[in-house]
This record gives sequence, structure tokens and C-alpha cells, in this order.
Amino acid sequence: MYLSKDKKQELFENHGRSKSKSDTGSAESQIALFTYRINHLTEHLKSNKKDYSTRLGLLKLVGKRRKLLNYLHDMDIERYRAVLADLNLRK
Repeated sequence: MYLSKDKKQELFENHGRSKSKSDTGSAESQIALFTYRINHLTEHLKSNKKDYSTRLGLLKLVGKRRKLLNYLHDMDIERYRAVLADLNLRK
């Protein structure tokens, strides 16, 4: 399995709003989780170019992350900029 329980907890601790392990619902932690999964699927697709079902899942994840980023941009621009800088995302 590419994402262990420990790795997921580490993502939530490093990128969540609060530093507790139970901060799984904040926009920052969800964006970090989606970014990790997107990076993993991108590496998979580099070696498996004809895996169209994975490509579809990747595009859905990118759309979900984009919607969360738009929400964060509308609600709190400073949190949005911090997430972009923290995860090295470009707008």
C-alpha cells in the first residue's frame, strides 16, 4: 500500500490547522492528502502510459483539490497562500 497509516498521520500533523492527529477535515490537510496522492499517481502514469482508468482518477483528484483551493481562496487568502507555498503548488 502506497499510503500507510503513519504517513497519513504525518501529513495531517504537518499540514493541518492544528497540530493534533485528528485534524483530518480541514481544507489544508485535505489538500495535502490530495497532493500526495496526485504525486503518487503521476509517477505511476509515467511508467504506465496506457492506464486510462488511473488517469481518470487522477483528473478527478486534481478537480477536487482545485475546488478546495478555490474555497480556501474565497474564505481566507492568507491560508491559501500558505498552502501554496508549503506544498510548492503553482497557481
